[in-house]
Amino acid sequence: MNQDQVKEQLLRLEEDVEDFFVIFSGKTSKKVNGLYYPNTHEIILHNKNFQNDNQLIYTAIHEFAHHVHATRSPLPVGPKPHTIEFRRILHELLAKAEELEIYQNIFRSNPDFIALTHRIRTRYLSAGGQLMKEFGQVLIEAQQLCDRHHARFEDYVQRTLCLETQTANSMIRMHAYDVRPEVGYENMKIVASIGDPDRRDEAQQAFAEGKSRDAVRAILRTGSSEEPDPATQLQKERRRIERTIASLQSKLEDLDRRLELISPAR
Repeated sequence: MNQDQVKEQLLRLEEDVEDFFVIFSGKTSKKVNGLYYPNTHEIILHNKNFQNDNQLIYTAIHEFAHHVHATRSPLPVGPKPHTIEFRRILHELLAKAEELEIYQNIFRSNPDFIALTHRIRTRYLSAGGQLMKEFGQVLIEAQQLCDRHHARFEDYVQRTLCLETQTANSMIRMHAYDVRPEVGYENMKIVASIGDPDRRDEAQQAFAEGKSRDAVRAILRTGSSEEPDPATQLQKERRRIERTIASLQSKLEDLDRRLELISPAR
């Protein structure tokens, strides 16, 4: 697969994007498989790193996700580009690439990976989730016992069980909301943090469909699967920057006053 063929495949995933360039470095790299330069819209692939086209196209999709993210974000992408939004874009592109048979997901096609994934999900994710859910039920008993003896539940959790109160409350909600243990403990925490029953069901369904944590978080962050309004985002960012500037200016003025008090008269 050459540079033009890689670009052609990427455009099958998302054609309505600003133009970009795919460049094979012709080298190997021990640090990275690829790079994206947002100023020039260049996707650099260290093509000598790959043993086959499937590995090559995966890295190309990863860097292409950076391009989509950088060119569509209403706010400037910061120095740490692997954000929740970036990963959401990447996962959507990979899913589409699998559907179009541009990329083969070895985790879903290789028998060894399939067997291992089944073992992890059943023995550890689901079983661990069920255990934490039952733990939540026991913590409710502890809460009731504290109430009966007029003791502080937070004190019992923090000093006797040596747990964070937030962790204990999260497990209590897992039991109270009857969160599905098969999604795994970490994902159960996300579901249990949602107060609205409809949105909670939406999150559980998304996990059941195989959506990533980042995809679920993105849906919950906006309140729906629709894209947030760019103008609203820019206004919020402007207000945030203005507050930061005002706070820093106030701190600077305070430092100047303190310096005047301790500095010797000239």
